[in-house]
Amino acid sequence: MKKTFFTRITTSKESLLYVMSISMVISFSAWMSLLNNFTIEVASFTGSQIGILQSLREIPGFLAFTVILVLALIAQQRLVYISMLLLGLGTALTGFFPTAFGLYMTTIIMSLGFHYLETLNQSLSLQWLEKKKAPIILGKISAIKSFTGLSVFILIYILMNYLAVEYKYVYLIFGGISAFLAIVSWFAFTHFKEAVIQDRKIRLKKEYWLFYVLTFFAGARRQIFVVFAGFLLVEKFGVDIHNMIILLFINSILNMYLAPKIGKFISVFGERVSLRYEYIGLVIVFISYAFVQNLYIAFALYIVDHLLFAMAIALKTYFQKIADPKDIASASAVSFTINHIAAVFLPVLLGLVWMYSNSLVFIIGGLIAIISIVLSFLIPRNPVRGYETTLIKKLSE
Repeated sequence: MKKTFFTRITTSKESLLYVMSISMVISFSAWMSLLNNFTIEVASFTGSQIGILQSLREIPGFLAFTVILVLALIAQQRLVYISMLLLGLGTALTGFFPTAFGLYMTTIIMSLGFHYLETLNQSLSLQWLEKKKAPIILGKISAIKSFTGLSVFILIYILMNYLAVEYKYVYLIFGGISAFLAIVSWFAFTHFKEAVIQDRKIRLKKEYWLFYVLTFFAGARRQIFVVFAGFLLVEKFGVDIHNMIILLFINSILNMYLAPKIGKFISVFGERVSLRYEYIGLVIVFISYAFVQNLYIAFALYIVDHLLFAMAIALKTYFQKIADPKDIASASAVSFTINHIAAVFLPVLLGLVWMYSNSLVFIIGGLIAIISIVLSFLIPRNPVRGYETTLIKKLSE
């Protein structure tokens, strides 16, 4: 039987990774890009309340290890589709509950879908992609995500600036699209069998300790950017929703161009060099955030900060190189929990610090990045299973 284009797409693992990523970005980009303005303009949130909301958002991320327990009952692909539905539903309902309690509840629903989907996306990416091609393909997926985010920002700008659509209907539209993609994918894609049967037990393996620690610090400093960088622009500089959308638009354009190049850079120069550059850049950005007084410099820092996250591909491919293939699903779930340990308490804690000094919040972020630089020196030039850190070689000598 001759294969059609549709057949080739629905039997392609790589295509499903793209659809998963697109669905994730559609809802989350809409939810996040509107959040600061929606919580301030409609829900009248304080810095403390936004900190609580962001901490609640990260609780499902903290519980990402439960993916392994659910996978004992549901196949990975089916759980992907269920996660997409929850993400879409939580986003679609957000604008209809503009109270603290209402936003907390819809955020948990949205976040449960998002974090399960993100965990499964990483797990399946590292299982399905060849090690040599993984950084390049992950770079392309990052570019597609940026294109999708860019499309979302353009549509939001048109809907709100020219058509005067209310926040609640904007949330409904984009959440509905993700839910629709979940239903279509459920019936369209072939069910792919596991090439390597995954370990369904929750384990912390000592061989992966450096990956776990770097993941923990990555989660901590990412929270400072996600929660407080945008909030700084809105609260300190009075940036409105239209200018925030334009800023996110610029980020997406640059990431579309640079993400594939970053993937190639990681493929050529390796994870150790790539992560070191990311962490050095973050130190500079966070310290600059602490003392910025000029709006345009703050805009530039926000853009650079966003672009540096594309380098995080290197941490995933580092783990892929050192991992036992059967550990990828369980370790991915555990790493997402580790990534979100700080995320559960840090937004609330730093929300209180913010009320005292917003500069101190970003100085703390700079210190976290400095620790990450030090740890990056332990990554081997050519990490492989059995040679996960440079300490192994030194201890054996």
